[in-house]
Order: sequence, then structure tokens, then C-alpha cells
Amino acid sequence: MGAAALGLFLTTAATAPALAQTPTSSPDAAVDGVDAQLLEAMAADLGTDVSGAQDVLRFQADAAGTADDVAAAAGDAFAGTWLDESTRTVYAAATTDAAREAAADAGAVPVAAEHSLDDLEAIAAKLEASPALPDVIPSWWIDVEQNDLVVDVVAGGDQAAADFVATLGAPADAVRLETGAEAPETFATIQGGIAYNINNQSRCSVGFAVQGGFVTAGHCGDAGDSTTYGTFQGSSFPGNDYAWVSTPNHTPVGSVSNYSGGSVAVKGSTAAAVGATVCRSGSTTGWHCGQIQGYNSTVRYAEGSVSGLIRTNVCAEPGDSGGSLLAGNQAQGVTSGGSGDCTNGGTTYFQPVNEILQNYGLRLLTS
Repeated sequence: MGAAALGLFLTTAATAPALAQTPTSSPDAAVDGVDAQLLEAMAADLGTDVSGAQDVLRFQADAAGTADDVAAAAGDAFAGTWLDESTRTVYAAATTDAAREAAADAGAVPVAAEHSLDDLEAIAAKLEASPALPDVIPSWWIDVEQNDLVVDVVAGGDQAAADFVATLGAPADAVRLETGAEAPETFATIQGGIAYNINNQSRCSVGFAVQGGFVTAGHCGDAGDSTTYGTFQGSSFPGNDYAWVSTPNHTPVGSVSNYSGGSVAVKGSTAAAVGATVCRSGSTTGWHCGQIQGYNSTVRYAEGSVSGLIRTNVCAEPGDSGGSLLAGNQAQGVTSGGSGDCTNGGTTYFQPVNEILQNYGLRLLTS
């Protein structure tokens, strides 16, 4: 499909709380058991060596704790955190002096913000709920660094998008239009990243192994559909993009294929911060890395909108749908869709893995 919009990355042919392991954020835990191939992929993306990649992972682990502390201390004034890995800095935005002082006390560099994260999420929710949402808006996301809601607009849709945004009643500096966007689609193509077929007609990638099966993207199949390894037990798409497959005759393991003859151990599912380096494994393009650009992103696929996604600049292509996103050895999400390709680069969205685990009452397998 080249540089054309890819959309959903699919190639044709229980309610108990999650029991996911949450490791400590100590420097040693951050690099313990991280696969050599993943470190090499990170190093190549960051322009450093393996030792430098390990240092980044240690920083990310420490930063996750700092971000949690800031969010708790800032309360309603919290406006988000992000990382600068090159300078090992955690930035924290807040709307009040007291909250910024608390951020500094927690070890972050405070940044003044006009709009709280709650305020921006409320604007996004109003946008999504509007019955007049025009087709020229394929996606939107919160840019915590710029402290605004970014609304993507396809070529030629500038005026229609601007007219619609004006009806939201949001502050002028709280919403930013980004024109020339490609319309995302799902990536059409029991270890994370490997391929599986659905009803002998289409192909997706395994996300992460769980007790009794694996999680993947919801657009890959419906409950009851058969796969190479088992049967879809639950699926949600659109709205969400998650599913899980039971594999009674196969043994899922807590690792992800590195597409170099080995595997990456999964140690838990602690969410990484905006700006953190992450790597994706999928059955079409293997390993690729990039950075988290935002959380709680919404995209409008042809099949319907999906909210609460992780937005990244990691590339992906058809067949990578459902595949694994890792930050070091921490599971982050499963591949939903996006635009671009791994020749020219692109934007890819991921369904957070912890939401899948919580929704179905699944336990992430670790190793």
C-alpha cells in the first residue's frame, strides 16, 4: 500500500480485575532480562549503543515513578508529563503555582500550562460525542507538550474542520488543527508478534500471551471466529480495539518474537511516559522502534471511531495488526492502525494492554 493510508492493519487472504505483574521501577529491574535484539533496535533508533539504550530504560523506569508522583500531587491542576531522553529530564505541566512547586519537589521540571489534562480530555469527549463531527477529521490527540488538543484534518478539509471546532466552544488556544493528515485504517495483513490466521481468510499478529491464550486487536476477529491457535472469546471494535483468543491446545509464553531468531522476555505492563522509546513486533515488518507521542488518542477508521489509544511515530504495515508494543520489557499495547509505512515512516496507534487485561479479567504471562 506504500505511503497511502493503511488504516486497520489487517491482511485478508470476564470482569475480574487484571492480575498483570507490576514490577518495581528500580534501575536494575528496568534492564533485567531485556532482550539483546530489542536493545540493539533501540540503540539504532536512538543513535547510541546498547549501553546507551540500557541507560534510557533506567531513566524511563525512574521517570514513570516521578510522573505518578506529580499527577497525584498536582490534582486537578495536572496537565501532563513528558520526557526528554537526551537530557534525562522529566517535564511536568500544571495550571497553578502550587502544582508546579509540587512537580519540582517530585523531581520534574515544572512547565506552566493554561489548560489542565482534564479540561483537554473534556473537549476531546465533546468532539467525539458530537453528531455533526465531519468526515474530514480522521483522528485527534492531546499534545501535553503544547498543552492543546490536536485535531487532524485531511487535505481540503480545513474550512469544514475549523467551522466544526468553532461549535465546540473551546478556548481558541486549546485546539490546534493539523492539516494534510492521512485517514487511518486498521492494518490489514504463542508468542507476541507472531502471525495467526482468522477463519482461513485474513492475518493478524499476536499481542501478548495471557493465561489461557493471547490478546490482540478487536478488528482482527469477532467472538467465535476461529484462528490458527484457538477461538476468539471476546472482541470489541469499534469504540475499542481489543480482543482475546483462547488457545486450549497450545502453550502461550510470556515473551515476544524479536524476528531475529530469538525472543524478548515480558516482565510486566507498567505504562511508559510520553516521549519514551518503544518498540513494536509484528508479523509483516518485525521490529521497529519510535517514541510515544500521546495517550487517550481517538481515531476515526472507516469502521468507526476508537478512543483511548496510544499514539506513536513507530511505523507499521498490513499484517502487523494486534502485534506487541514494548517499552523495554514492559508490555504497552497491541497494534490498532495508523498511516504510512516502514519505508517512509508513519503514525501508529495502540490499544493499551492494561485496559484489555482489566476488561476480560486476564493475567499477563511474564518470563
